[in-house]
Amino acid sequence: MATPDASHAFMSASATGAAAPVGVFDLAEAAHAFVLPEGVRYLDTASKGPRLASVLAAGQAALADAIAPWTLSFDAWRAQIEALRALAAATVFAGDSEGVAMVPSAAYGLAIAARQVPLAPGEAVLLLDGQFPSNLLAWQQRCAETGAHLAVARRAPGQDWTAAVLATLEAQPRVRVATLPHAYWRDGSLLDLDRIAPRLQMLVLDLSQSLGVLPVRLDAWRPDFVVSVGHKWLLGPMGLAWLWASPHWRAHGVPFEQHWQARDPGADWNFPVEAPPPFRAGARRFDAGGVADPLRLAMASAALQQLQHWQPARIAARLGALGAAFDEELQAQGAGDWTVPGHAPHLGALRPPAAAMQGVLPWLQRAKVICTHRHGALRIAPYLQLTPEAMRALAREMVAVARG
Repeated sequence: MATPDASHAFMSASATGAAAPVGVFDLAEAAHAFVLPEGVRYLDTASKGPRLASVLAAGQAALADAIAPWTLSFDAWRAQIEALRALAAATVFAGDSEGVAMVPSAAYGLAIAARQVPLAPGEAVLLLDGQFPSNLLAWQQRCAETGAHLAVARRAPGQDWTAAVLATLEAQPRVRVATLPHAYWRDGSLLDLDRIAPRLQMLVLDLSQSLGVLPVRLDAWRPDFVVSVGHKWLLGPMGLAWLWASPHWRAHGVPFEQHWQARDPGADWNFPVEAPPPFRAGARRFDAGGVADPLRLAMASAALQQLQHWQPARIAARLGALGAAFDEELQAQGAGDWTVPGHAPHLGALRPPAAAMQGVLPWLQRAKVICTHRHGALRIAPYLQLTPEAMRALAREMVAVARG
């Protein structure tokens, strides 16, 4: 295991309001916080967040330390894990560190959630048409096992996702659980969880496209589980994702894995054959084995330190300014109908006419503009390395290319 580095040492101080460490940038200097190839305009945070220089440095330091793993004691490693748990809770989970578990992926966390829900024949799981596979496949399997079925919310023309979900609830009185995002992964369309949540018996949230930007209203929505990857809007490494569990499931949930890190074997580290030791407190029973290696811990810590310093609400405002500048320039160029209405401040999509798209796609490669093209749309997911001026210029360029 690696020797603790400066990022780990800062982590506890950050939570108590100490000054930002070297490598953490103020919001006004955010454009300088990232390492990207020269000339690239990166609009694909919804796939993978741009790499922070501090996260790169933390990962390199952890790899260098890994040549002497014996220099990190068990107690120091456990302290790193718990400090990161507390940092994640303070940054995006309303300070509820007892509810936070570390898992390898959103799919893993959602499979844990699906496994807990007591489903019976004739009951339904509500989800969105075209929902991301990680939040679909586990529920298809669960329905096949239990005789339950999927209640799929589909948007009618001119209808938003909130109205579609509420209409599905009216039509499907036996919905046992809804498993939903806050922002739809394809185009950033928002769901009004304040209106939806009170109508549900159970709620699972996949916030992979909003956590780190949009607020998580745990007290208002009262979800059973919240899941998110760590490598998108949280700017961390792949392989370390987050699961939040409500108090009931912290006490009664059954994890997938049975491994020693989730158990409390006492000071003598005793695992008797007669019965397993009790689970560790809180959501730690859901911690996945092998996830909390020093490399991931270091990179995730550096990322969350930066996010905590910037603050998600301020990030949302800055990203909202980027999106607004882009949409306004498209409107000024006569291409306002390309945009998807009702999208989140940080995530949207363009649906230009098919002929225009054929011109835009090769230009994106030539111009080093990185975004995702899927289902006839360009997903636009910028981050703080860009400016409103850059987004306006990009809109002008795209429209000019599309018109030949």
